Amino acid sequence: MALINFKESLNKMLQNILITVLLFLCSGGFGYVFGQTPAGGVKPSVVTGDVVTVSDKRLVLNAKSGPVDVALTDKTEFKRVSPENPSLKTATSAALSEIGVGDRLMVTGILAADGKSIPARAVYLMTKSDISQKNAKEAEQWRIRGIAGKVVSVNQQTNQINVEIRSLMGSTNLTLTPKAAAAFLRYAQDSERFDEAKPSNLGEVKAGDMLRAMGDKSTDGTGFAAEKVLTGAFQTVAGTVVSVDAARNEVVIKNFQTKKDVTITVSDTSVLKKFPAEMAERMAGFQGGAGGARPVGQGAGARPAGQGQTPGGQGQMPSGAGRSGFGGARGGGIDEMLDRFPTITAADLKAGDMIAVSSTKNGNMDRIRAIKLLAGVEPFLRLAQAGNGGGPQRGQGVQGGFSIPGLDGVGFP
Repeated sequence: MALINFKESLNKMLQNILITVLLFLCSGGFGYVFGQTPAGGVKPSVVTGDVVTVSDKRLVLNAKSGPVDVALTDKTEFKRVSPENPSLKTATSAALSEIGVGDRLMVTGILAADGKSIPARAVYLMTKSDISQKNAKEAEQWRIRGIAGKVVSVNQQTNQINVEIRSLMGSTNLTLTPKAAAAFLRYAQDSERFDEAKPSNLGEVKAGDMLRAMGDKSTDGTGFAAEKVLTGAFQTVAGTVVSVDAARNEVVIKNFQTKKDVTITVSDTSVLKKFPAEMAERMAGFQGGAGGARPVGQGAGARPAGQGQTPGGQGQMPSGAGRSGFGGARGGGIDEMLDRFPTITAADLKAGDMIAVSSTKNGNMDRIRAIKLLAGVEPFLRLAQAGNGGGPQRGQGVQGGFSIPGLDGVGFP
């Protein structure tokens, strides 16, 4: 199964943003981008996508709607646009020979009625190499200047967001204040794709949302001036596997909290991992401390064996830590740790296994689509059961919240 981690998702999002900006800048010269129909009643179109094949007279793009054949003529114009400055004013002349597989194109023309072919009037090119360099710079900025957490509250009057930053060492709160020209993005409902995130605003941010932001932290660590804010409504669902349909990539679990069946759909972008048993025990014991469930053989208040620091490196944002990046503070984090876990498929699961799944909130708790699915999470659920006064019996319902590293506090693939 193809995996998609946060950086790969970010790359797709950035590509989409760049193309969106380009389309906006094109609007003065190409009114049909926004649905205007020129004289004659034929409505020109704009198609964007990644190059699949290239030949002298034809291109194939992998557009959002599927493959699109692009017919080239002697009159087709070729322009190259830099991702660093995606403006038609800075576009330079290009040639077909500069286009390669994986490059990003915007093609203008008259799209066929079936949406599968278009004769190109103009082709605007962003090369894969140029995009990769741009994305690498952006990703580094998010890594060293980013935070990830959960929205506690939103104050519309003061234009501020109270954010809880969690780590295995605990949690800390900070006050996020958007800068004057801050950009807001929000995930579309029932979508975990960054390239499908929509322009948003402070008014759409709600308590309980997951949030990532880029900007500058105050010297005392209690404030954050944000340049970019990305939010979404996510949830974590855990339970015991009832059945597995590997052919359909579906798993049915008995939800620990509601005790109802939930059908989980696994897509090509879902990340399926399994916690190594010993690490899961240690990390659950680390979370439980003196008052929670502990691995067998450890007394109250004992530090998990071999743990001189947070398991898997630094936590997402330990109290007093420096600037956090995607999935963790500099030097490693939960997301990076998760990448190293064994990869599984739906076929590897069996009835009776305990799993946890992160998904977007779509209002339907009977069927959800997995962003991340983790097996081997029984120690964390046992901890939650013990914390609610219940015993660690297998299958007993969890009445309160639970925290699973890699899922909890992270609604982003």
